Amino acid sequence: MQKQKTIKNKVNLEGVGIHTGVKAKVCFRGAPPNSGINFIRTDLPAAPIIPADASNLLDASLRERRTSIGTAGAEVHTIEHFMAAFFGLGIDNIYVEIDAVEMPGLDGSAKDIIEVLKKGEIYEQDAPQKQLIIKEPIWVEDKEGLLIVLPGSDLSISYTLDYNCEELKPQHNRFVITPENFTKEIAPSRTFCLKKEVNEILSKGLGKGASQDNNTIVLDGEGVPSVDLRFKDEFLRHKVMDIMGDIFLTGCFLKARIIGIKSGHALNLKMAQEIRHRYGIRAQSREKPLMDANDIKKILPHRAPFLMVDEIIELSETTAVGIKYVQNEEYYFRGHFPGRPVMPGVLILEALAQVGGALMLTRLECKGKIAYFMSINNAKFRKVVKPGDKLYLNVEVTRFKTKTGQVHGKAFVNGAVVAQADLMFALVE
Repeated sequence: MQKQKTIKNKVNLEGVGIHTGVKAKVCFRGAPPNSGINFIRTDLPAAPIIPADASNLLDASLRERRTSIGTAGAEVHTIEHFMAAFFGLGIDNIYVEIDAVEMPGLDGSAKDIIEVLKKGEIYEQDAPQKQLIIKEPIWVEDKEGLLIVLPGSDLSISYTLDYNCEELKPQHNRFVITPENFTKEIAPSRTFCLKKEVNEILSKGLGKGASQDNNTIVLDGEGVPSVDLRFKDEFLRHKVMDIMGDIFLTGCFLKARIIGIKSGHALNLKMAQEIRHRYGIRAQSREKPLMDANDIKKILPHRAPFLMVDEIIELSETTAVGIKYVQNEEYYFRGHFPGRPVMPGVLILEALAQVGGALMLTRLECKGKIAYFMSINNAKFRKVVKPGDKLYLNVEVTRFKTKTGQVHGKAFVNGAVVAQADLMFALVE
């Protein structure tokens, strides 16, 4: 059994943020078991803590070409190389104190981060490592690329790099990720961009701390890099490092085969969120659900035995995740296949609808309203739900108006989809 790890000694580094150009000092400190990765803004009043968790991701469209997290008005940007270093070395728990808004870019890789963390003396703690065994395929895609996570006995990452341009020829490689392989084969790979991208990056106020000499490889119009490469496929390896850093926002070490095809931060982070939703991974800092049954009753009119949601563990303006603990004594098991009890599919949809209703009715403009079903479309039932199952109910708003709302819902057990549907509500006073 793998055990959690942290560092024994406090260690420091400093450098300039690639995008802000602001100098930052970073201090790494050991953290107790089960505390996770936490960034601490020491330059702000009360030194707010920002857990490295996908629930704290900031809008990527407003913070391009980097991974940023924040909470309660405090932000920290460009954390991906640091998260990759923690992931690659198997560090579960650490405090990262920083006195600026952006992590230093160093030489554009994770090499210096690895060296500093090793000086801090990594050691095992008396707690099991949080590992996640992927059981069924998960994929996310956009118009540019595709990212797939498949079951696997260890962690491997395959990546295909293809910018569809003359300056950078397509590349492909696969890596089995271990601390040794990560340190030697992945961590030294540096940030890069094409020469034709430079003006656009600068026009957006980014790249203020980027330098061809120090931290960013620039490819000219003929594909000639501004510095000597550390690997023939250094750019591809850097993409693998980005995947590792972004996926570690799940808070777990994965046993999986990851396949990336022209994917970037947006898809990596979407995958991290999808994994968390499917496997019901809670935010590190949360010791109890956002809403228990009593809280839910304050929003929904349902009561036992027809309240089908026990907890809501994630809630934003557009998404929610609820949990239904399917008990042996559920009333419907007495008459629904009593010899081999199965939760009725329509009640799974009802549970999804209740999470969707709670999501709608927590919006300020819907306070005091009631959500009535209007329609169910594209309903599919894929697997049976039995007594003892933990049913995760994920809903996402697909359309919202003052009097109607629509959500897409998926129900999961052990990471596998058991039911899904598009649900529409009437929102009435």
